[in-house]
Amino acid sequence: MRPDLLSRVLSLLPERGARPEYQQYYDMLRDYPRRGGKGIRSELLLASARAHGVVGDTPQWEAALWLAAALELFQNWVLIHDDIEDDSEERRGKPALHRLHGSPLAINAGDALHAYMWAAVHRANVPGGMDEFLNMIHHTAQGQHLDLCWVEGRRWDLVEDDYLEMVRQKTAYYTVVIPLRLGALAAGVKPSEQFGPAGLALGTAFQIRDDVLNLEGDAVKYGKEIGGDLLEGKRTMIVLHWLRTAPGAQRQAFLKQMGLNRPDKDPQTIADIHRWLLDSGSVTYAQDYAHAQAEEGLALLSQAFEKASDQAAAGELLGAMRELATRES
Repeated sequence: MRPDLLSRVLSLLPERGARPEYQQYYDMLRDYPRRGGKGIRSELLLASARAHGVVGDTPQWEAALWLAAALELFQNWVLIHDDIEDDSEERRGKPALHRLHGSPLAINAGDALHAYMWAAVHRANVPGGMDEFLNMIHHTAQGQHLDLCWVEGRRWDLVEDDYLEMVRQKTAYYTVVIPLRLGALAAGVKPSEQFGPAGLALGTAFQIRDDVLNLEGDAVKYGKEIGGDLLEGKRTMIVLHWLRTAPGAQRQAFLKQMGLNRPDKDPQTIADIHRWLLDSGSVTYAQDYAHAQAEEGLALLSQAFEKASDQAAAGELLGAMRELATRES
C-alpha cells in the first residue's frame, strides 16, 4: 500500500487507548494495514481514475483516494476473517491475527474495520460508490461461501467449472471489476460495460497464478506459507485437474489427508502430495489457462479504454494489469 493511502487508512482508526484493553484493540485494528501488502486493488482503482481523466489535487482525486482507502480497509477486514475461516498460520510473513490474539478478538477487530471501511466510502461521497461496495461484498461473500462449503463438506466431486465459478465470485469482482468501476465513478464517468467480462477473465488469471505461487512461490515475496492451500484443503484448478488422472494410490492418499482437519494432517504425506502436484502437468495446465484468460481480459480492457481521456494513463493501467495477471510473486 502506498504511504499516503496507509496514512489515510490509519487516520480513520483510533490510536491511543485510555486503558490497556482499548490499546490492544486499537493496535489490532492497525496491525494488518501496517503489515503492508501490495495495494494491488487500490492502485488499480487510482489507475482507472487517472485513465478516466482525474488529475492530482482535485476534488475528484481526493474522492478516488478515499475510495482506495476504503478498498484497502475492505481487503484487511476480509483477510482477518478469511484467515480464521481457513485456519491459516501466516499473513504477510507474520502470524495471522487470530494466532496472536485468538479468534474472538480477531473477529471483533475485523468487524470494526468493516465499519471503518464505510466511513471511508462516506468520506469519498461518490455517487454510486456505496452500491459498488455492496455489490463487491455480495459477490465476495457468495464466492467465499462456495469455497467454505466445499471444505466443510469434504467435497472433491467437483470439476474445473465449479472452481472457475467460485473464483469469479470470490476474487475477480473485488480484485479487478469493482476497482475499475470505482475509478470511473470517481471521475464522474459511467463505467464501461466491458469492465465486467474483462475483470472476470483477469481476476481468474490472477487467482490461478496465486494458486501456482502457493505451491512454488518464494515465501518471502508471496507473504503466505507455501503449500498452505493443501493444508487448508483448498480446491484449485491444479488439484482438480490432477485428481482426474492421478495414480490410484496417490489419489487415495490425497483424499485421506483431505478428510482430516489441518492439525491432524501428516506433514510427510502433505509434502509428498506437494511434490506430486509439482511433478505433474497440472501446474502447466493451470498456467496455460491463466495465460489465455489474461490475454482475453486484456483485449477486452483495451477496447474499453480505446477512447480514454488519458491515453498514457490507460496504457500504464493495461501494463499493470498484464503484470498482475502474469505475476511471479
